[in-house]
Amino acid sequence: MTNKTYCGFVAIVGRPNVGKSTLLNDILGKKLSITSKKPQTTRHQILGIKTIGACQTIYVDTPGMHKNTPKAINRYMNKSVIQAIQDVNAIVFVVDCRHWTDEDEMVLECIRKINVPIILAINKIDLIKDKEELLPRIDVLSKRFQFASIVPITALKSSNVDALEKEINQYMPECIHYFPDDEYTDRSMKFLAAEMIREKLMRALGEEVPYSISVVIEKYETKGKITEIAGLIYVERDGQKAIVIGKKGEMLKKIGKEARLDIEKMIGQKVFLQLWVKVKSGWSDNSKWLQHLGYTLD
Repeated sequence: MTNKTYCGFVAIVGRPNVGKSTLLNDILGKKLSITSKKPQTTRHQILGIKTIGACQTIYVDTPGMHKNTPKAINRYMNKSVIQAIQDVNAIVFVVDCRHWTDEDEMVLECIRKINVPIILAINKIDLIKDKEELLPRIDVLSKRFQFASIVPITALKSSNVDALEKEINQYMPECIHYFPDDEYTDRSMKFLAAEMIREKLMRALGEEVPYSISVVIEKYETKGKITEIAGLIYVERDGQKAIVIGKKGEMLKKIGKEARLDIEKMIGQKVFLQLWVKVKSGWSDNSKWLQHLGYTLD
């Protein structure tokens, strides 16, 4: 007699900057999705895998959905979310407990058509000082849709995330595990290295520049105890290139050091990281270049 195993897919969705990537990282217990305070940090679907005993839960961290989509890359991100929710067993809809926006409404309109359980994760509850305000807010949100369950959390502090996981796992169907039990993502180390570099750029630079940046790893080679990585940072204008490099190269050096330390922690060995900056005008609104940079628009 064989023991039963369970496995399924869960999409984590929401508008930009509600804490989706922070939530996934906390669930996995390691850094997979990059985070920053700037909206639209996540651009790709990130697959995170967590196996506990007989249950394997496969999480899809999606880009934040947003209404203003003038550029091809923005349309790509919205389309990415719509594709991600088509074949999942459950959806976690993450919202900020402090306010409901038009973009939250847009996300709800998109997911309510999908015939799977939708769990509402009300995030950042630690930011509500008067806890008596929390229950009325939950009550208001509960009336927007017939959610399978509602779980208040603070992903950044790992508060009540275990309760959310219990809710998610009950919707995982009986199935063989799709991935080895010790795997935590299907993404390559090359992809994750590029994302970690981009995270440092997002955090270090001003409001406009990060959205005009993409990172491509041109070399990822392990030689004994050292992994050599060469990364190319694409920007759209000469002025942005100057900002990324910084005075006497200090900004690029700082970004490189912080990224290197994160990558070393991820792969468990020393890294030699080289970064260059190149101008490619209008890359974020050019479908061919987006495909070249790894954004699939089909």
